[in-house]
Amino acid sequence: MGTFAFWQRWLFVAALLVVIFGLLIALLSGSALFDTVFNHQINPAFWDSKTVDSATQEFQRWSYGALGATVAGWGVFLAYMAHYPFRRRERWARDCLTAGIGLWFVVDTGLSLYHQVYFNAFAVNLPLLIIIALPLWFTRGEFQA
Repeated sequence: MGTFAFWQRWLFVAALLVVIFGLLIALLSGSALFDTVFNHQINPAFWDSKTVDSATQEFQRWSYGALGATVAGWGVFLAYMAHYPFRRRERWARDCLTAGIGLWFVVDTGLSLYHQVYFNAFAVNLPLLIIIALPLWFTRGEFQA
């Protein structure tokens, strides 16, 4: 397997993991596991305690459900791009992925830092950026103008 094929598959698998991550967010919001992993990290940026009232919990379940669905859809987009046009070395696909990932990272991380949700900025966004950006970086010379 050549270097390009390795990184293309890496990108495809990473995209599938994004789909799974999004579905887990959507389906597990409100569970004890989600509460421990996410809410206890994020809630203190907005509330004085790690526990919130039932109306807020219901809103969180809905908003994380919508976020998870969006992340899963974004992952499908990434997987499709990685599996078809990126694999065919179509430059527009690489440029689209780069622009989309860049915009997501700057806006999401900027808002996370502004609101002091450091968990999202450093434990979610930064690793995801690295995982997705590595194949884009290492295959940059493979695309024709």
